Amino acid sequence: MSATLVKTPSTAPPAEPNLRVVPTRRAGQWVAATLLLVLLALGLVSVVRNRAFQWDVVAQYFTSASVLRGLGLTLWLTALVMALGFVLGTLLAVLRLSANLVLRAVGWGYIWFFRSTPILVQLLFWFNIGVLYPQILGVDTVNLLGPVAVAVIGLTLHEAAYAAEVVRGGILSVDRGQIEAAESLGLGRWRRLSRIVLPQAMRAIVPPAGNMLIGTLKGTSIVSVIAVQDLLYSTQLVYHRTYEIIPLLLVATLWYVAVTSVLGIGQHYVERHYARGTAGAR
Repeated sequence: MSATLVKTPSTAPPAEPNLRVVPTRRAGQWVAATLLLVLLALGLVSVVRNRAFQWDVVAQYFTSASVLRGLGLTLWLTALVMALGFVLGTLLAVLRLSANLVLRAVGWGYIWFFRSTPILVQLLFWFNIGVLYPQILGVDTVNLLGPVAVAVIGLTLHEAAYAAEVVRGGILSVDRGQIEAAESLGLGRWRRLSRIVLPQAMRAIVPPAGNMLIGTLKGTSIVSVIAVQDLLYSTQLVYHRTYEIIPLLLVATLWYVAVTSVLGIGQHYVERHYARGTAGAR
């Protein structure tokens, strides 16, 4: 009796042909990008070659003593206002998150009022505070509050309202389980806030805080209306004397661009520091 061998078909998949991935051609995008670069180049050439900009005058006053003094006051005012604004803003954020209804109402009312009125109006009110209150606790307010003091008070109170919302948003971004774990360890409210909540909230606070810093730097130019000799006011004093308005405005513009660029680079590294160990670090 002979055995019959049955040949079963092979189950191996057929060999796939070599396929080459061809990227999608986006001719329209390349044409648009080329046209945009050409337009930018033409605009840059027109600015550089336009004699009305008086680049020689820009170079002459860019590092002049009066402009540098104005720049120094602008930087000092920005740093002081941001520091005081975030201290007051953190306190206001804690009030907004308080379980006490009165404290929440006070924090909300402050933020509502100072965010509802223009900063220029606030500065003018503080500048004319002597008309409303000639004396406070026996002190003459006219001699007490000079233009620089008015600028510091007005800008700080204004920035604190925005800083409060930035800090509050950062605190709310922290997972509730972190706070409950700290409570289970018996940590007090202040230690929970300073040791647990704020270090984690910094990831959400730093980006808008960096934008606030840059905005405050540029916003300090508004103090020129109350004769504070910041960067803009210093250039205005020069062109009121020389009538070279455009080149002096360019001097102020270039300094603002340079400082904000440096602050933007610093913000990038601070964000990367607080994003360590998270997806944002990449």
